[in-house]
Amino acid sequence: MEEKSARRWKAVVVGSYERGDRAITVARLSELAGFYGIPIAELLPDARPVRTADPDTKIVLNLERLSEVPADVAGPLARYAATIQSQRGDYNGRVLSIRAGDLTSLAIIYDVTPSELMDQLTEWKVLGPYAAPAVHKVA
Repeated sequence: MEEKSARRWKAVVVGSYERGDRAITVARLSELAGFYGIPIAELLPDARPVRTADPDTKIVLNLERLSEVPADVAGPLARYAATIQSQRGDYNGRVLSIRAGDLTSLAIIYDVTPSELMDQLTEWKVLGPYAAPAVHKVA
């Protein structure tokens, strides 16, 4: 870091910023973000609460509900699920369990946090208490 910044940034100082041992001004933080070529927000801790799942936790997706979500929003998830089904040879078409790591990958695809994706999946009623298939009464 020192070499690439022409000694403007000392590794020991940046390390102390990273550990929280030393305070950084907004101006200096802006300079550091510029050096890395990233937005300032990437250097700040995320203030939003993050809901994480145990890496071994299986998340069950209701594929029947997923098929009811418009393709323009659910397309990436539907393609991901279809790929997993193909790899597993699992074509029951009703539910699919994925790992927490898969959720992280999907969150990257959707450009959201895993917590935000979980909220979206719940809103779509693809998982959570609404994951059971809809029951339609025939009159």
